[in-house]
Amino acid sequence: MDTKKIVIVGGGITGLSAAYNLQKQISEKNLPFEVKLVEASSHLGGRIKSIKRDGFTIDLGPDSLLARKPAAVKLVEELGLSDQTVRNGTGQSYMLVKNKLHKMPKGTFMGVPKEIRPLLASNVFSSKGKLRALMDLVLPKSKVEGDQSLGMFMRRRFGNDLVDNQIDPLLSGIHSGDIDKMSLKAIYPMFHQVEQKHGSLIKGLQKTLPKAPKQSKGKKAESLFFSFEDGMETLVKGLVEKLDDKIISMNTAVDHIEKKEHGYHLLLSDGKVYKADAVIMAVPHTAVPGMLTQYDFLNKLDEIPATSTANVVMAFDQADIKRDIDGTGFLVSRSSNYRITACTWTHRKWPTTTPEGKALFRCYVGRPDDQEIVDLSDEEITDIVLKDMNKTMKIKAKPEFSIITRFKDARPQYHVGHLELVSEVRADASRELPGLFLTGSSYDGVGIPDCIEHGQKSATEVIAFLNG
Repeated sequence: MDTKKIVIVGGGITGLSAAYNLQKQISEKNLPFEVKLVEASSHLGGRIKSIKRDGFTIDLGPDSLLARKPAAVKLVEELGLSDQTVRNGTGQSYMLVKNKLHKMPKGTFMGVPKEIRPLLASNVFSSKGKLRALMDLVLPKSKVEGDQSLGMFMRRRFGNDLVDNQIDPLLSGIHSGDIDKMSLKAIYPMFHQVEQKHGSLIKGLQKTLPKAPKQSKGKKAESLFFSFEDGMETLVKGLVEKLDDKIISMNTAVDHIEKKEHGYHLLLSDGKVYKADAVIMAVPHTAVPGMLTQYDFLNKLDEIPATSTANVVMAFDQADIKRDIDGTGFLVSRSSNYRITACTWTHRKWPTTTPEGKALFRCYVGRPDDQEIVDLSDEEITDIVLKDMNKTMKIKAKPEFSIITRFKDARPQYHVGHLELVSEVRADASRELPGLFLTGSSYDGVGIPDCIEHGQKSATEVIAFLNG
């Protein structure tokens, strides 16, 4: 039997997950398949990158995994990395509303209230705003057909005050997007399902979500997030170590992909041509049309917007922080005159990252309506961030060092109609390009656990395709 060849384009977490799962299934089932992964850059793991500097452990991209996402937890266990995990050192987070820090209210899920008492006790909202939010208890369920924006849905149920000052900072911050353009169906379908079943989101979340376990006195609740002692790149290195050395080619871009009678030819930047019976496209959607220029239907992917962000790391002597608050950090509401969108107090959230007597912060810039900030110089961005930080932290010195990491057009936005657009493109691809699979954060979910699942699913789909 001839050996069938699979090429994975892209060495981010999705591509690595696909390679790992393919290798595992090929070995377990003794399949006559061969896997190759090509990565254009000198770095594997996509936006995941960890460095050491002056005793600090610094994540330049994502800094944690969500413990309730089984795909990530299972992979960590399979790779034998469980003993290297760490939980964050403090659980309290804050919101910056009208230029004041407020504790993130209890009794919420993703910023959405599920308990009435904490909502009424909040000093973030006006009395009028609280009464409007409680209208969720009596408003009829939505009759909107098809998709709608997450912002439209939440504003209808809770009003602008709660949405702008509590729900929006969290959800827009997570997705680096605009809540009034985000697709409810693509990003948070469960909110719509809960509303349709129970009428009220507050009532529905109370019935749907498990109650938090009671904590013993003096004992902290276990965090929902975890990372690794040496940073998030531990996960990438763990995956790479499990892969056969012959699988990965780095510093190798795919210039062009041509469909042949049987399979595909991939023209690489070094002049080589790979022949493949199946191809997994684990690259950003923005890169796909340029590799397959003869297929006009792929230009529909250009309708998926992508935002740019920058991650700003700053290190200080702890004595220079006049207001060093015990918490994980804060999110910024629309009502605050700040250009940063959020700030993580890394030395508090992840104490193992920072030497004794030092402080480490990670701030984020690049709102959808402030994209130009990402293109400023390092010095300009640092000055802007430091000015914003000084409003809350009272920092009396320049940072010992700062590191700016830019992610240009790297955050795909799932706007209203996203699922229909992706479904249409994939249907065309299945017909015109059988054996070529589009996967990754551009399509079905942007978090690291989501991308791990995308890779697993693509591996299974490719094997099913090649097995006929």
